[in-house]
Amino acid sequence: MRCTLPLAAALSAAFLLAPVNADAAGPDDRTRVARAVDDAVQRYGLPGIAVGVIEDGRIVAIETRGELAAGSGQAVAPDTLFKIASNTKAMTAGVLARLVDQGKLRWDDPVTKHLPQFRMHDPWVTANMQVRDLLVHNSGLGLGAGDLMLWPEPNSFTRADIITGLQHLKPVTSFRSGYAYDNLLYVVAGEVAAAAAGMPFDEVVRRELFEPLDMDGCRVGQWRLDEAGSVAQPHRRVDGRNVPVREDGEVVPDITSMAAGGIRCGVDDMLKWVGMWLDPKHPWLSPAQRRAVWTAHMPMPVSERMRQWDNSHFSAYGYGWRLSDVQGEWKVAHTGTLSGMYSSVILLPDRRTGIVMLINGEGEAARTALGQVLVEQAIGANAGHDVAHYATLLDQERAGRAAAQPLPDTSARRPATAEEAAALAGVWRDPWFGEVEICPRADGIAFASARSPLMRGRLMRVGARWLVDWDDDGVDAEAWLQPPSRDAGKGATLTLSHVDPDADFSYDYADLAFTRQRDCP
Repeated sequence: MRCTLPLAAALSAAFLLAPVNADAAGPDDRTRVARAVDDAVQRYGLPGIAVGVIEDGRIVAIETRGELAAGSGQAVAPDTLFKIASNTKAMTAGVLARLVDQGKLRWDDPVTKHLPQFRMHDPWVTANMQVRDLLVHNSGLGLGAGDLMLWPEPNSFTRADIITGLQHLKPVTSFRSGYAYDNLLYVVAGEVAAAAAGMPFDEVVRRELFEPLDMDGCRVGQWRLDEAGSVAQPHRRVDGRNVPVREDGEVVPDITSMAAGGIRCGVDDMLKWVGMWLDPKHPWLSPAQRRAVWTAHMPMPVSERMRQWDNSHFSAYGYGWRLSDVQGEWKVAHTGTLSGMYSSVILLPDRRTGIVMLINGEGEAARTALGQVLVEQAIGANAGHDVAHYATLLDQERAGRAAAQPLPDTSARRPATAEEAAALAGVWRDPWFGEVEICPRADGIAFASARSPLMRGRLMRVGARWLVDWDDDGVDAEAWLQPPSRDAGKGATLTLSHVDPDADFSYDYADLAFTRQRDCP
């Protein structure tokens, strides 16, 4: 299903943007965007997508395709809510910047000023971590450390559990010495905002963001599905088909990851958000805080793809935004990935140009290829490079990685027997993840988390190795299980690691270390 919003309606919906004449965005602008979107949908078989493009401060296209849920017959529309996932981080940072403008906090405040219970593994880091440090991925923790307290959903971990659990996550580098993406500290940042504002974080977001920018379709915290209108559902690919997964119930709960990735918006409201950033005189933030948010606070590596595709020379993280250059032009962007939903926001501030992409399926490659084409259209680079061109390059990259680091062959797996798993049987505990049972069940030996219900699977043997085969197909990162050595003694730990070295880093198995507590129930 395809919908192209008429230009006049688009302009009316985005009142924040500069007023234009009816013919300001010509048919060529809309046609080239529509063609690129169609190419991405066809190449990747997307269940649904919404794309909005602003050029020179004016909306030139809003394009929607597909369905809220595959087979539902309900078409994606400009106001359809998608999970924007980690594009929430820029909103969290923006809310904090508003509170700085209001004098309710400072970027260099110690986190413990607002959250006295906050603890990191190192007491010196605890005392010296500032509010700004929560936003720039410089904590010294490993990539995605502690994310198993957030995903897979649902689980029983709370924001208070995260603040308590952080002290048990051991750093892999020294504080402020390097970049490693994290989510937990954005959860802490949301709690800092709540403490400074004197109200729960979802109320802060509504008051400081949604209301002043008229983003009244967006949702955060707990809300009712029947009051939200059009809501896209996540999908995964099964035998070449898009299948809805983890569909929303009647009441959508307040999720623990709210400040890191819990906001939902439609492309129409996202264009209001983008339009505000493209207008340097917009009063939502002071000029000083705009500069603070888009300052390069933490250097990031420049990837080979960035060098080849964009001729990039620098990459850095601001407050909730990634900063880089593309063909000599300033680029501010972020992506979001969460359980069958993909989003992307790309800004070219000097051109007052912005791109929003929202996808409700397995859309990582589609997001990358389509975003590249739309950016190049905006800056007039690489004429003739279409979605197929970049899709082919991505396929080649993937094949190269697979050849360099092939997946282990686990086809000979078989269920472990109670006899051979006798030394593993029992209840084990990790200090931040909690207890797991390795105990007999009807079909073999189960590995089951007490606090994360989807982290339940069957213990398998692959030659001399142990593997956890998760019951839920949505948990797509199988784990090797490494038992303690026989001579390790009391306090020895059981650990997990990825079978697929390319698996999502949010399955942070490397941060787990279980010690045996007692026998199976």
